[in-house]
Amino acid sequence: MLLAIDIGNTNIVIGCIHDDQIKFEARIATDRTRTSDQYGVEIKNMLEAYGVKMEDIRDCIISSVVPPVFNSVRTGVIKVIGKQPIVVGPGLKTGLNIHVDVPSQVGSDRIVIAVAALAEYEPPLMLLDLGTATTIEIVEPGNTYIGGVIIPGVRISVDALTSHTAQLPGISLDKPRHVIGKNTVDCMRSGIMYGTAAMIDGMIQRMEEELGHSSTLVATGGMAQFIAPLCKRDIILEKDLLLKGLNIIYKKNKR
Repeated sequence: MLLAIDIGNTNIVIGCIHDDQIKFEARIATDRTRTSDQYGVEIKNMLEAYGVKMEDIRDCIISSVVPPVFNSVRTGVIKVIGKQPIVVGPGLKTGLNIHVDVPSQVGSDRIVIAVAALAEYEPPLMLLDLGTATTIEIVEPGNTYIGGVIIPGVRISVDALTSHTAQLPGISLDKPRHVIGKNTVDCMRSGIMYGTAAMIDGMIQRMEEELGHSSTLVATGGMAQFIAPLCKRDIILEKDLLLKGLNIIYKKNKR
């Protein structure tokens, strides 16, 4: 069984994969103050909660966009399973042709998502990840990754709005009942949710005009299930792209 871990800015996604089947997926909060021992215990407890024995783990692969947390998680994993994890980064086989100014600056999660999407869909692709940040990545024919855009995420926008205004309250990110709100909370909710959807629609249109063709649209990330249905474009939802991509990259590089 493969232990796959993706370290994001808000959550750490943990999953176990056997024969290309995801046995479970769980999330723990990303905390820069935790030690390797604390992460090791939490990962061990999570595996045991889902009925996974330590001896069942044959290997591990990790991707991370949070350098201060990566070493703690990596060391914690080694203490728990007794194996050095494979780390997504330069030098690994991915099958992607990365055509950007500085390939090493492309986040490992972007690479993982692109690899997973290419296993399911034919390029050209636009890959939307709605998490702490909202990103749109472009993968052209020939498995060529050519870049994309990075936008403040939905929750970052809400936090910025409420922390910098005296009279606007915190809100839950439920689907707005109407575009035109009749009270402060509904106005904020509509502005955030429909505003993000309209921004995504607009960015997709501009990017396709620049490319000169349309693309298959695929979305993942914690907020995708709430925002994608509000968009006017047809967007395919894929909630497990990260774990699927880590499994594919592992198979290309397994020891």
